[in-house]
Amino acid sequence: MREIDVVIAGGGPTGLTLACELAVRGIEFRIIDRAEGFFGGSRADGIQPRTMEVFADLGVIDPMLAAGDLGTVMRAYRGNEVVWEGRMAEPVEPTPSMPYPNPWFVPQFRTEEILRERLAELGGQVELSTELTDFTQDADGVTATLVANGVPETVRARYLVGADGGHSTVRKHLGIAFPGETDEGTTMLFADARVDGLSHDHGRIWPTGEGAVSVMPLSGTELFVVAATPPEDSDEPVLGYLQRQITESSGREDIVVREVTWCTTWRANTRLAERFRDGRVFLAGDAGHVHPPTGGQGMNTGVQDAYNLGWKLAAALSGTADDLLDSYETERLAAARTALDLSTALLEKHKRGDEDAHVRGPELYGLTLNYRGGPLSRDDRKEPGTLSAGDRAPDAPASTPDGRPVRLFDLFHGPHWTLLAFGAEHAGTVADLAGRFGPALRAFTVVQPGQLADRNAVVDSDGHIRAGYDAAEGTLMLVRPDGYLGLVTSRGAERLTEYWNALHGSRMPATA
Repeated sequence: MREIDVVIAGGGPTGLTLACELAVRGIEFRIIDRAEGFFGGSRADGIQPRTMEVFADLGVIDPMLAAGDLGTVMRAYRGNEVVWEGRMAEPVEPTPSMPYPNPWFVPQFRTEEILRERLAELGGQVELSTELTDFTQDADGVTATLVANGVPETVRARYLVGADGGHSTVRKHLGIAFPGETDEGTTMLFADARVDGLSHDHGRIWPTGEGAVSVMPLSGTELFVVAATPPEDSDEPVLGYLQRQITESSGREDIVVREVTWCTTWRANTRLAERFRDGRVFLAGDAGHVHPPTGGQGMNTGVQDAYNLGWKLAAALSGTADDLLDSYETERLAAARTALDLSTALLEKHKRGDEDAHVRGPELYGLTLNYRGGPLSRDDRKEPGTLSAGDRAPDAPASTPDGRPVRLFDLFHGPHWTLLAFGAEHAGTVADLAGRFGPALRAFTVVQPGQLADRNAVVDSDGHIRAGYDAAEGTLMLVRPDGYLGLVTSRGAERLTEYWNALHGSRMPATA
């Protein structure tokens, strides 16, 4: 029987993100998917700013930027008259703390392609036509039965992750309740289609009685996404139905639907698993939470699940305390609940016909999500600043002691923890900690221009680090591998060592 570290069931964005995270850390895994071919639809095409930061850390930000755009202007028509024009969100310029401040639109099939390409660079691949049919677990691992093209195989893994969607085999096998509701009265047909007679410079919305038909350019492609109320006759061909809906609602005979490349009927389905962990088995993505598409939270929340879980699994496989893995459920269950609340509230706006139902605000971007008060968040300052333990660690431009420009996200990039020690007086502490805990920890003093700066220093040339972190001289800030502040202390290296050893013991977490 072959033994590996992790089996990932599901080769969508969540599973692929987790696989990349494990591959970077040298963890042996298999990622399987029961589908015969890779997904080919647009589905989750909105990537939120925080997910863009994750993709930057995974090393795929350039192809993601090349594959998409900021989205197009939408115009609502009544006949030939434009009665409304706007965007879901007006683009804003990057700031020192936020390099990717806007939602970015990439079809899901292309997002998955990019992640698979990155996984291949890291030595991994998705095994198609391979289904998880059964598993048992004990104190040391999971014994799973995989069936590939009808041939069963037994594998032994230390951990199993179910990233296998809303109908998750893993969740059902564990008997984890999936409470929520499905509103069969709220449905929508979505299709990717080739459409003649329309330019790609804006999207169109035409009213149809109590509903509407929309035709939106699909970013990075020649296709359009067509959305309409589903046909009453489920056997009616989709292409002909969409053609009829567009012609009748727009009053135009020159718009021709040439081909439908993918379609799905969405139902208002909102569910949250009662737990995300059962022993050595974890749920991630839609296996643990299903969202309405309003607000673009589903795929993004799943990617964040994987980004949170990957480094913790790697650490556990290196012998860290089990409390670290316990924190996954605590942190991500709360995050999923918040995302569900946001997307459900937006859905209700659509159902009521609110004028601002299409407006999207920064509360959806994932940048303010935090783990304050969580099991890994410790802030022992008497007077905490605006940034606390559990918050996202912001980016900032700075420079090296020899004057080269650098960004904090450059320092964070990779599987390690990062220490920011504010003040040149910490130079000795930083050197000591880097020597003791490296390469699992990269440590830097944050100094001001003119202060003594050794090779472990980063110079806060324009004050953006202090502005973003609101940290007094003498403060130590420990940034987790997933870019959140774990420990913030003014008590020095002893407190940091205490925190570190509580999580890792005497063994170092896995890095590459």
